[in-house]
Amino acid sequence: METFRDSLRFFWSAQTSQIYRELQTLDKKGWVGKTFVPQQGKPDKNIYSITVEGRHELLRWLSDGNLGVNSRTPILMKVFFLGERSREENIRYFQSLKSYCEMFLKSLEPVPKYIEAYSGYLDDKDKALYWEMTVEYGRRNMQMCMEWAQSCIDRLEEKADRQNASQPYRSRDKGAG
Repeated sequence: METFRDSLRFFWSAQTSQIYRELQTLDKKGWVGKTFVPQQGKPDKNIYSITVEGRHELLRWLSDGNLGVNSRTPILMKVFFLGERSREENIRYFQSLKSYCEMFLKSLEPVPKYIEAYSGYLDDKDKALYWEMTVEYGRRNMQMCMEWAQSCIDRLEEKADRQNASQPYRSRDKGAG
């Protein structure tokens, strides 16, 4: 869980229960091995490591031709239907999205230290380069999302300004006119 927290959670979300369920599935398939480690003063733990069969499956998966580009993007499905709400609610939605992306981007700041620490356990230090690439993707993705959210805010505000400008002038003096 600690390794997941320090690395994968930045681009793949999972609950602790899901991680352990997946590890059990991998163990049943023979793709990981489990070593029981008794501990004093804290709960015992299992340490999982990839097996030869698991490495073969990993390499097969990496070579299967699926680029991993998903045409399903939940945020775009939600935005597609935002016209059902008020402009003000949607401006707040995009402001919240932008704030979330800013926080997420900030959370990536310590990741290079995690990569450096975990790469110390690698036989092939070049593997850490690919971890760095995932962090770079995350940074760029969050930056793009922040810029896009701001662009959406600007468009919604400009449309409101144009609509307000096109409204006929109404005298403040109700008796005039």
